[in-house]
Amino acid sequence: MSPLPPVEVEPHPWRGLAWLSRRECHRVLKLWRQTILAPVIASLLFMVVFGLSLGDSISEINGFEYSVYIVPGLIAMAMAQAAYSNNSSTIFQARNDRYLDDILSAPMSAWQVHLGYLVGGAMRSLAIGVTLTALALPLTGAPLSNPAEAVLAVLLLITAFGALGIIVGIYAQSWDNQSFINNIVILPLIFLGGVFYSVSRLGTPWEQISHFNPLFYVVDAVRFGFLGASDVSPWVSLGVVGVITVLLVGWAQFLFATGHRLKP
Repeated sequence: MSPLPPVEVEPHPWRGLAWLSRRECHRVLKLWRQTILAPVIASLLFMVVFGLSLGDSISEINGFEYSVYIVPGLIAMAMAQAAYSNNSSTIFQARNDRYLDDILSAPMSAWQVHLGYLVGGAMRSLAIGVTLTALALPLTGAPLSNPAEAVLAVLLLITAFGALGIIVGIYAQSWDNQSFINNIVILPLIFLGGVFYSVSRLGTPWEQISHFNPLFYVVDAVRFGFLGASDVSPWVSLGVVGVITVLLVGWAQFLFATGHRLKP
């Protein structure tokens, strides 16, 4: 009796993407005290400390109490840092430990690998954002005036910073490189983007200079979604953030598609 011919089973086209997304989400949840709880506590402390200490000195900004005005910016800052830090660290570790080679050799297309890593950063960022929103709104009385615009701004934000994290994680040569971008570039630009103040109060020429800060538009778009108030047109802010997102996602996709700095 002749042996039966081997059965060739074609791999499921979505199985690799599902596995990678699950792995990245599990990585976030396994270290939830560090990845989710710590940023939430830090942002709440900013709200309480700045709201209480400066709330009496600054009566209102654009018709809102100071403790209310800073809420959207702090949520945006926490989510942006989370999406960036998660993806930059996981990509750098994958390159450094060489298990990224196994992922690249799996039957997955470049966009599936890219999307799988974006899901992990988005999950962490959304967990922080939803938790902060649920705690901050009743604590400060901040409204959610335009939920659709807020959701759109948040999706663009986490996609852009997730892609930026991937790019930096691919180019980084050490842990210091990926933390340098966060501490020396992202964090200062977010603080100077109007998290704690309205740039309209800066006066000439600093107000105009602030408009060259791309993270100003990120904060402004999220603030419009929550408060219904912004320093520039919300469509301008969303448009700028959208262009930044497309450029960063395109760059990250190019790196995965070409294998630049990924393959040995």
